[in-house]
Amino acid sequence: MKVVVCVTGASGAIYAKRLLEVLKEKNVETFLIISNSAKKIIEHELKIKCNDFIKLADKYYENDDFFSPLASGSNKFDAAIVIPCSMKTLSSIANGYSSNLIVRVCDIALKEKRKLILMPREMPFNAIHLENMLKLAKLGVVIMPPIPAFYNEPKTIDDLVNFVVGRVLDILGIENDLFKRWGE
Repeated sequence: MKVVVCVTGASGAIYAKRLLEVLKEKNVETFLIISNSAKKIIEHELKIKCNDFIKLADKYYENDDFFSPLASGSNKFDAAIVIPCSMKTLSSIANGYSSNLIVRVCDIALKEKRKLILMPREMPFNAIHLENMLKLAKLGVVIMPPIPAFYNEPKTIDDLVNFVVGRVLDILGIENDLFKRWGE
């Protein structure tokens, strides 16, 4: 399986980091794209250098690299995920405005009927946000705000993050035991 992980300028880089760690453990090939804003957020929120974050992926492409193989629909990948997804990126995807590689990859996922997961990290949502999400959901995009559950009695931030990442893996069809499931 090949997964494109896109990180945009919204709070929540911890979700992307954990997803990349688990995908590496599961031997899933990963391609990473990070927006310029996300690079700053990664360093601020995670207290690590962006280069260390990049090392979690198999391949990395700059967000302005339209010569990347990922910029072509003939390049095969199984799924793309934007984690976290800023409202700017969500709006660009919903309106077909492929001004950077992240949005281009999402456009390709849509046109080639590949799995696309967006994890919008904003609240509260306004009507424009909701209309854009509905527009994309009608096209088959999985809209998945990173909202953890509490029935599993989380004790740490890692428990909350693992729940969200575990649910992403479920959508990707990747077996995992990152969290306690309902009824277990």
